[in-house]
Amino acid sequence: MTRKPATYADLEALPPHQVGEIVAGELYASPRPAMPHGSAALQLASELNSPFGRGRGGPGGWIFVAEPELHLGPDVLVPDIAGWRRERLPKLPKVVGLKMAPDWLCEVLSPSTARLDRVRKLPAYAREGVKHVWLVDPLLRTLEVFRLEGPHYLLLATHEEEEVVRAEPFEALALELRVLWEDVEE
Repeated sequence: MTRKPATYADLEALPPHQVGEIVAGELYASPRPAMPHGSAALQLASELNSPFGRGRGGPGGWIFVAEPELHLGPDVLVPDIAGWRRERLPKLPKVVGLKMAPDWLCEVLSPSTARLDRVRKLPAYAREGVKHVWLVDPLLRTLEVFRLEGPHYLLLATHEEEEVVRAEPFEALALELRVLWEDVEE
């Protein structure tokens, strides 16, 4: 029996407490993130937005969005944070699903979504030309930094715990990883 590909109507039919995505024609519904996930995403977005989004203490030149709905090719993807260089996207359009791939994005891994993020979504991001991807795991307290090289991602570094990191494409910032999980119980 062949299943028909998922549609946007399938996403709209999901209950509001679920995050829906369509990857390679298949519908994925995930629960809202747990507290460590949400906290890590917020802390990272805060750390990046001031120097890179606002230009306060940094070079500026970026627009960041939390949980944007991306319409990339046949897929509808929702990374935790995405960033576009202002020379490519000077202002955010008034749309629900942005069709322009970001220059950088971050997926905060959860036990229920890590496999989807790594196995299904990373190849879709590579296909669409997302140059930089970060994977943050708040439970393992790690940051993996990837750069697109040809059709695949190259793992540049894995950082952990309380390291101070200067990572592409935000090398101008000395990111203290501890801020991503300092409010989370051990």
